Amino acid sequence: MTSLRLTLVHLYPDLMNVYGDRGNIITFRRRCAWRGIELDVQPVTLGDRLTPGSTDLIFFGGGQDREQAVISPDFVSEKGQAVREAVEDGAVVLAVCGGYQLLGHTYTTVDGQELPGAGVFDVRSVPGTRRHIGNLVAEANLDGMLRTLVGFENHSGQTYLGPGVRALATVLQGGGNNGEDGTEGAVYKDAYGCYLHGSLLPKNPWLADRLIVRALKRRYGEDVALAPLDDTLEERAHAAVVSRARRLGTVRSGAW
Repeated sequence: MTSLRLTLVHLYPDLMNVYGDRGNIITFRRRCAWRGIELDVQPVTLGDRLTPGSTDLIFFGGGQDREQAVISPDFVSEKGQAVREAVEDGAVVLAVCGGYQLLGHTYTTVDGQELPGAGVFDVRSVPGTRRHIGNLVAEANLDGMLRTLVGFENHSGQTYLGPGVRALATVLQGGGNNGEDGTEGAVYKDAYGCYLHGSLLPKNPWLADRLIVRALKRRYGEDVALAPLDDTLEERAHAAVVSRARRLGTVRSGAW
């Protein structure tokens, strides 16, 4: 196998892009390019159609209630079923904050408007009594190895997991899904949702590479080993967030 390529659909890049979420696309581009992998990024927004078999990766960023209310009807009617089919067919999805909420069953805004979601994740999101804002540190176990995830959360919505998903990580510092049960994010098949902005992937290169590997396996039907990269700067950024969180003290203890 000498030439590798992937297709990534970026959902609503013009409306759902807060707190550096576009940096996740840049990270996918760079980490693929540095390894000679061709990545075709296709923006899909209001009025566009999405074909389930046309993509290997899907990214859905965050937005405010206003933007979520704008895109919810279009997403549910025009793209939600396609995303569900893509996930069932093994496509890799990363959704952050507002995108994560709209991949659940429903998201209720602070003014009481219930927005339907695509139902990829068995989660529901409702308004909370406090806003979770600041650096978040969590511990994930996706492949039998405990790894630390860091990012920046800024949300008042509270997300509760149903039995059809598992948590992406356990919160060590921050609010996470709801500030109550110690969970952060959700995983269903190769779909991953979370509240981590900042952006997520530049400071967590191991997760970026894992998503790329899963997408390559889905396309080519076999494990593809990625050439190692010099992640010194990424690891420094990651460590800086962890260090600041340690100085503030943890909400829950963990191996970090």
